[in-house]
Order: sequence, then C-alpha cells, then structure tokens
Amino acid sequence: MSGADPASAAAQPGERRGEVEIFLVAVEESGDRLGGALMRALKERASVPLRFTGVGGREMAAAGLASLLPVEDFSIIGFSAIPRRLPRILSHMYKTVRAVLARRPHALVIIDSPAFTLRVARFVHRFDPTIPIVDYVSPSVWAWRAGRARSMRRYIDHVLALLPFEPGVHRKLGGPPCSYVGHPIIEQASEFRPNAEEARRREATPPVIVVLPGSRSGEIARLAAIFGETIGRLRDRLGPIEVVVPVAPHLRARVAAASASWPLQPLIVTEQADKLAAFRIARAALAKSGTVTLELALSGVPMVVAYRVSALDAMIMRRVLTVPSVVLVNLVIGENVVPELLQEDCTPDRLTEALIAVIGDTPERRRQVEAFGKLDAIMQIGAAAPALRAADIVISETRNPLLAP
Repeated sequence: MSGADPASAAAQPGERRGEVEIFLVAVEESGDRLGGALMRALKERASVPLRFTGVGGREMAAAGLASLLPVEDFSIIGFSAIPRRLPRILSHMYKTVRAVLARRPHALVIIDSPAFTLRVARFVHRFDPTIPIVDYVSPSVWAWRAGRARSMRRYIDHVLALLPFEPGVHRKLGGPPCSYVGHPIIEQASEFRPNAEEARRREATPPVIVVLPGSRSGEIARLAAIFGETIGRLRDRLGPIEVVVPVAPHLRARVAAASASWPLQPLIVTEQADKLAAFRIARAALAKSGTVTLELALSGVPMVVAYRVSALDAMIMRRVLTVPSVVLVNLVIGENVVPELLQEDCTPDRLTEALIAVIGDTPERRRQVEAFGKLDAIMQIGAAAPALRAADIVISETRNPLLAP
C-alpha cells in the first residue's frame, strides 16, 4: 500500500455503549465456516455485548456479520490464477485495511487465506500497532516459505492452529505464540464412525469405492477422466464394484457430465448425510489431496491420494514444497501410510494397482487402518470444541479487560 496514510482518513469510532467490537476477515468458504462457528462461540463465552464487523460469507452473516465486501471475488485456486484477479484483490485489501483502521476494533481476527489476510494484518499493524491481531488457521509454514513464521511474529499476537503439529513448528521457526485449538472435523468424529451393520457392509461384496475428484471445477476437469478410467480397470480386475461420488450441490451437473463417459456409472450424492453414510460403508477411497483425507481416516477408510495441477503450478510447487508428503493425514500421523500419486504418477495404471493393494486383506490396508486409529489421541478428539478453544484465546487477546473470561 502506498500513498496517504490510511489512518489519516479514518474517523475515530463513536461511543460503543459498552460493546466490544471484533473485526473478522474471512474471504473463502472454509474460512467463512470457521468464522461463523467462532462468532457463535464468542457470544457464548463473552461477558459483555459484542459487535462483529468485517468481511465474510453466508455462515458469518447468519451469525451476525454484515460483510463489507463480496466473498465470491476471492474464490481462486492455483498460483497461475492470481494475476487475473490481482487488481480487484488489491482494491479489496486496501478497503479492508481502511475499514479496520477506521473502526479501531478491540481485536482483529484474520481467518485462513494468508495471501490476503496476512497482508491486511501487516498493514493494520503498521498504522495502528495497538490493535491485537489473531490469526485463525496457521499458514502452511511447515510446507513452504518457512520464513513467514518469523516475520509474522512482528505483527501477529497469536496463531490458532487446526493441526496438532503446528505449535511445535512455530516454536522451532521462531514464529508467534501458537496454540492448537483443533480442526472443526473432530466435532463430527462420531458421524464418521460405522455402526455394526455398516461395518459388515464395508466388508461385504460388492465393495463400495468412494471417489472424490475435488471440490473445484479445475480439479474435476483434471482428475475426472483419470479417475473414471481407473474405476473401469478396477472393475475389470476385481469384478462388480459400487462407486459413490460425493460432491457439493453446485458441482453436481459438472461431475455428472464429467462422469457420463465412465465405464461404470457412479452414484452421485450431494447431501452431507449421504456423504457420511458412504464413508461409513466404503471399503476404500480414491481421493484428491486435502482435508478429505482426514475425514476418510476418521472413518477408517484406506485410500489412495492423487492430484494433478497445471504445469506452471507443478513447477512452482516442486521448487517451494519442503514436506515429506502432500497428504494431510500423513502429516498429522507423522508417517507416510497413504500412497500419493501426483502429476506424471497420477495415471490409471498406477492408481488401479494402488487401490487393489488397499481393498483386500493386505498389509497395506492393515497398516493404514492401524495408523488411523491413532488420530483420536493425536487430534484430542472428545476435548473442548475447537471454536470454543479459539474463542477463549481471542477473548484473552482482546484489548478490553471487561471481556476477560
């Protein structure tokens, strides 16, 4: 940001009548869900009235936020997609910083999307270092650009981590104070676990295979044909199988079109309850990398992970990634139990062989199931809800002694 000091044009906030104002910034759907849960938890924990301002989506609006900006403008994926929307993103960034400085909230909470939110935080701190800043969701400093952790210490007061290994990473890298609050999916752990009847179906024939080609149009375009051919080869090798593809409702038509040429037509489900039901009876899964690997692991479903990105993104990722695996559940467990087939390794032949290895009663299958059994202890499943843990830390960082728990 350049030009006039944004704070110079900011009007001082009026009398808040005893309210404590918290400014939240979430510019993608996943952050919006976290923000909505956090807002509800803050209302539950706070001892004084709260006012929420900032940027968010439907979940945060339902919890009482009138967003200053349309979140839809930020829905991008991949390094190569950023330049096309950069002018609008920079404009929104500037507006967000000005809004924070104008309101001078008792705390600023930035949620995920570090390319946008960390810059907002940095500029806010530059012009008003008295505003406490909490970062909900650590950037992936453990995967790439580790130097971000040390630089964040200058302007972030506390990081709320979704993954249990992240506080140790921040300590090692000299980052800001970081506390593990828990991933939101741990609150659903019981919904992922099969009952006795579902466990019997998991072992019965024909086996149910869950296929997850992604939650974005670009992912589906790159993976659908490969996954379809893999399913066909799997059926040729094993005999009858049932295939379930859980997708978001807005992607149903796209997935239906992409799977129309598959040699075996899948059952496409869009409801969360149907997705969970499929997980509970699935023998195995073929999935793109991401949070879904944790969900499958909580269900005890052995899996194979595959992913393809553009050639440009692949070149960049190979240069910057520093982790032993791109599979999230492998990183959480601390062991590479789930095979990952990426880029040129993401082929129907290789995916078929990897899936066959986890469908039968094999050492590969048993190794995954045994490793997944450690997740309850590692992720502290059954402890306080992540949003409540997060709310308590936000309250402790807020510059208002009346709000202290």
